[in-house]
Amino acid sequence: LNTEDKKGEGSQQVTRCFCFHLTKVTGDLDDCACDVETIDGFNNEQLFPKLQTLLESDYFRFYKANLNKPCPFWTDSSHCGLRDCVVQPCSPVSSHFISFSQSAESNEQLSECEKTQHLGAVDVSLSDETREALLQWNKHDDEAERFCVVDDEESPDSQYVDLLLNPERFTGYRGPEDWRIWTSIYEENCFKAVHDTSVISASDNNFGQCVEKRAFYRLISGLHASINIHLSARYLLEDSWFQKKWGHNVSEFRKRFDSELTAGEGPKRLRNLYFLYLIELRALAKALPFFQQPSFRLYTGRPEEDQKHKELLLQILQLARSFPLHFDETSLFAGDEKEAAKLKDDIRLAFLNISRIMDCVGCFKCRLWGKLQTQGLGTALKILFSERQIEALPTSSGRRPSFQLSRQEIVSLLNAFGRISTSVRELKNFRSLLAEEG
Repeated sequence: LNTEDKKGEGSQQVTRCFCFHLTKVTGDLDDCACDVETIDGFNNEQLFPKLQTLLESDYFRFYKANLNKPCPFWTDSSHCGLRDCVVQPCSPVSSHFISFSQSAESNEQLSECEKTQHLGAVDVSLSDETREALLQWNKHDDEAERFCVVDDEESPDSQYVDLLLNPERFTGYRGPEDWRIWTSIYEENCFKAVHDTSVISASDNNFGQCVEKRAFYRLISGLHASINIHLSARYLLEDSWFQKKWGHNVSEFRKRFDSELTAGEGPKRLRNLYFLYLIELRALAKALPFFQQPSFRLYTGRPEEDQKHKELLLQILQLARSFPLHFDETSLFAGDEKEAAKLKDDIRLAFLNISRIMDCVGCFKCRLWGKLQTQGLGTALKILFSERQIEALPTSSGRRPSFQLSRQEIVSLLNAFGRISTSVRELKNFRSLLAEEG
């Protein structure tokens, strides 16, 4: 919306209507004995500040990823965000036999391409001291017992990335490639037929799905909503030669979540975000016994600091456990044993497929955060599916544990939940901004 539109009476009415729709994302959540207001208060006032402090620590700020892995599903990626990343660059435009107006248009396209390339690039710079410390961390982790091998951890093309230097925000990555990623995830992996491919639906109650498949779909929809909130909250508002200004773009947020502009899907997407929050919060609470083990350390080679951060982590997990209206995961896979086993395997394979689709994302920064959040959600599901193993964790260091989490899984689990927690916090900010416009 331009300035003149915002001043118009009709536009003010649209703003008031959307603000009304957003404030109506309230009350009980489907498949849960919880409500939006309880989550808002718990997250924004209690959990969010502690979690942000923890995620700024060295253990959680470095994530290992292979950003050069080829897409296993299609090969015609040509998005300009990958020009500096060993991926096919934007096609050069011939300067022969074109008119002046065509040349101007081409130059504009190249300028936009270069802008997207810059915004989507990943800063992989690390100091010599940090590189040496990471080698020591690897040595410590390799000496520990490992039961889960993550592909990116073992790849020689993987490298550590400082997440604080590479925040999740608007990169300019959009259009057919972005649409193909999400369409592939929804249509091929979410047990749901999408009849109208022009609208990705967040509604899941009309297809007679069992609770497990419905829950899995809502998790993916919630992840999608969270990513869109971050892109709207850290939008490039001003880009000049002397400064870049990032901030909240209310119009972008409205475009993604306004009920009228999304065929009624926007509020449903936001409710799915809250559902995802509950699932990952429950996983953190269930994982508390693992992190309470005396042998567990947030190892960075600085004992006092490591112990301080472990204590903060345990405070956060105890706080997660104290949440009064947790999702009841016993409702999942509670039917016929054979059918439940097949459902669990179906979901595992679908999630594995989504993980592989992340290697097709054409923007490095988007790929980085997509990989991290996908692995974090996968780790949360692993925890919820491993309740018996967690309950059977040995009380002494002499016995071999049947449940283990790698450093990579721990970093992705907490950072992924940090993204969801931040999204819930940003919704409060957008409510205020929309109210001011109204």
